[in-house]
Amino acid sequence: MDRILIVEDDIHINEMLCDLLRQNGFSPVAAYSGTEALLLPRGDFSLILLDLMLPGKTGGQVLEEVRKSSAVPVIVLTARTDKETTVELLRMGADDYIAKPFDNNELLARIDARLRRVAGNDSKNQLCFKDITLDLDGYDAVINGQKAGLSKRELEILRLLMEQPKKVFTKNNLYESVWGGEFFGDDNTVNVHISKLRSKLGALSPDTEYVRTVWGIGFKMAE
Repeated sequence: MDRILIVEDDIHINEMLCDLLRQNGFSPVAAYSGTEALLLPRGDFSLILLDLMLPGKTGGQVLEEVRKSSAVPVIVLTARTDKETTVELLRMGADDYIAKPFDNNELLARIDARLRRVAGNDSKNQLCFKDITLDLDGYDAVINGQKAGLSKRELEILRLLMEQPKKVFTKNNLYESVWGGEFFGDDNTVNVHISKLRSKLGALSPDTEYVRTVWGIGFKMAE
C-alpha cells in the first residue's frame, strides 16, 4: 500500500485528504507544518502532497530540502496559479501542482499518474545508449564508470530521449512530460536544462555528442 504524506496546516482539508486517500487504497500520514514534515523520513513515502502556505518552514523551503536527498514525487497544493509561481515551483523540483479548490477525482488521477511513472521507472532499472548507462535505481547517468551528477529534471529529460532515441522531442513534449505543466513558448526552462545536461555529459566524454538539436523542431539523441 502506497504511503502518502499530506503536508497541510488546515485541519479540515488535511482530514478530508486523509479520508479521501484511505477510501482509495492509500495509507495517508498527516503533517501540519513544514517543520513537522521535514522531521519525517522521506524514504517512507511513495508521494508527498505539499501545501505552499505553511507555518514554520514554508512549502517552498520543504520542497528545496526534500530535493536535496530524495526524488519522491511531490504534488503541490496551491491557491496561486500565476505563471511565475507555477514555473518556479516546477524549477524547484515539484512534479506537479493542483490549484485549490481542487476536484477530488482530478487529484486522485494526478496521484495515480505520478505513482505509475515511478513504477514504470522501477521496472526499467537501466537504459543504455552509446557509452551512457542511465541508472534509474542510482538516479544518475554513468559514462566510463564516472557519474554525471545529473539533477532530477536533467535525468528525466535524458530518460525520455534514451527511451526513444530516434524520436525528436519538441520543447512542449519535454516540458509537459518532465514538469507536468503547460509549456509557454517564451519559457527558457527546457533550453537551460538541455544545456546543463550536455555540459555534464560532455565533461565525462568531450569528443562524443549525445543530445542533438533538430533546428526548428526540438531535441533527440545523437546517433
